[in-house]
Parts: sequence; C-alpha cells; structure tokens
Amino acid sequence: MKMLINVAENVVADALRGIAAAHPELVVDVEKRLIVRRGAPFEGKVGLVSGGGSGHEPLHGGFVGRGMLDAACPGEVFTSPVPDQMVRAAAAVDSGAGVLFIVKNYTGDVLNFQMAAELAEDEGVQVATVLVNDDVAVIDSTYTAGRRGTGATLFVEKIAGAAAEEGAPLDRVAALARQVNEASRTFGVALSACSTPAKGGPTFDLPEGELELGVGIHGEPGRERRAMMTSGEIADVSVEAVVSDLRPDRPVLVLVNGMGGTPLLELYGFNAEVQRALAERKVAVARTLVGNYVTSLDMAGASVTICQVDEELLRLYDAPVATPGLRWGI
Repeated sequence: MKMLINVAENVVADALRGIAAAHPELVVDVEKRLIVRRGAPFEGKVGLVSGGGSGHEPLHGGFVGRGMLDAACPGEVFTSPVPDQMVRAAAAVDSGAGVLFIVKNYTGDVLNFQMAAELAEDEGVQVATVLVNDDVAVIDSTYTAGRRGTGATLFVEKIAGAAAEEGAPLDRVAALARQVNEASRTFGVALSACSTPAKGGPTFDLPEGELELGVGIHGEPGRERRAMMTSGEIADVSVEAVVSDLRPDRPVLVLVNGMGGTPLLELYGFNAEVQRALAERKVAVARTLVGNYVTSLDMAGASVTICQVDEELLRLYDAPVATPGLRWGI
C-alpha cells in the first residue's frame, strides 16, 4: 500500500505538527499529544474535552474551536489516549465551571477517561462524563461492551459545545449531550477495508464484489456481508436500520458521513438516496450534513446518522461554530 507518510511510528506526531502549522488558533503539544483551543480556559465556561484513537479525522482534533470542543486528546492510530493526556486537557480548559468528557463507547476510551476523571477530580476539577453509543449495527463487538460510539459524536460535540459557549452550567451541558446521544442512531457500510500505517495493508479481508453492512469505524465486523449493492439499496438498508430503532416522530438532523476513501461525488449521490428513503418513511429532515467527519483512515464506504431534535436542540445545532473540521455562522 502506498501511503503519504515518513515512517509509521511518527504518523501521529507528524500530523500534529501539520495541524499546528495550519491552525494557529489551536495550541498543539506534539510531545504530550494535546490539542487545545487558544485562549483556554474561558472564564465561566464549561470546558469540553474528547479524544480517541487517531485515524478518524477530523474527529476529534478537527472539532476543537469556538462552539465545539476546548481540547482533544489524540491516541495512536485506533488506540485510546492515555489518562495523563485527559488530565492535562481538563486542567488546560477548566475555568472553575467544570469539564465535560465526551467519550465514545470503546473499552479503552471508557476505562482511560474514567481513570482520568477520578485523577482530575483529585486535583480539584469537577468532571462530568457522557458516553456516546449510537451505532445500531451490533451490540458487544471487538472493542465494545454495548453499542459502539460513532457518527453521533459530532452532534453531541456540536450541540453541547454551543450550550457551553452560551454559558450553560455543567449539569445542563451534560444533560443536553446525553439527550442528543439518546436521540441519535447510526449505521455504517464498508465497501473496502481500511489500511493502518503500522500494518501497511488492509486490516481485514473484504473480497471483491462484497460489502460489510454495519461495519465499525475500526473495521469491526457488522451484521452481515452481501454482494455489492446499488447506492439506493444501501440507503434503504441503512435508513431502515436507524429509523426502525429510533422511530422518530419529530424532525431529524442527518449526517451522511464518508469513511475516508469515498469521493464527495458518491457521497452526495448517496445522500440523495438517503433523503428518498427517509421521505418514504415519512421522516422529516431539518438539516443535512454531507462529508468526511468520522472516518476510518482510507476505508471506502459511508455511515448514516440521524438525530431527532426539538426547537432547542436545532437552535444549538445552528449556533455559530469555528473549527478546522466544521464551520458556519461566523
């Protein structure tokens, strides 16, 4: 496999140096593996911290900035960050109003953020934690006890981030984040395996002419493999999976997310089919976001996330945001 890297061992460090050069509004500590919003902590503001294995960019470092995260902790590729990173992040963004940890439901992330919360509280930082577990494809998998955390992470970070930006207290920000998670569902499909720098090739075997329905963002197995399907057929399976689990009776946010290796031309065509499938099921769409936001290195494929919203959640979603990976209203 050809990769635009120097050596596999330095992929994350090299990327962090590149982020620092491209985004002076962020403070990037390459050695300590930390990305912080410049100017943090902000007086009276709840600090938002998230993180996880690298390879899912722009999640999470690309969502640090006004209206979303205050800090992100990048681990090695597909590997949880360590508690020391999270404790440093909490200290860097705590203004005295407390810190919210947003954690995707993967065993390493859960355990390390839990340990970090205890250590941070020992140092006088008030910490609340929200677990994201929106993936309907499988329960209990390679990395997970329960459902995996995937595309809804973007909605949680965006809406909780907007509330924190407005000065909402920690308990309110945490409650909104949990509300968004509970109102969200995701289903992903892989057309090819992803390739990690360390392996230098595909992480699992997906034969030519087949796809994986319900794949995880680390390449974890989904529900089943089938012969290649059309965009419309994939949309029907994906939409049915999320709608049948959530059964929305209010408008939804829609994320049509690329896994990293699918061109926007295909993603927009897939979005057209997702919108058709939602309309056929009488699901009203309030907002749609299309692009590569929660990726899996170079995996070809896509995921569909829906989040049922009320007026307050929609207002917070529409609030201004300025991050490397998401920007509007500025």
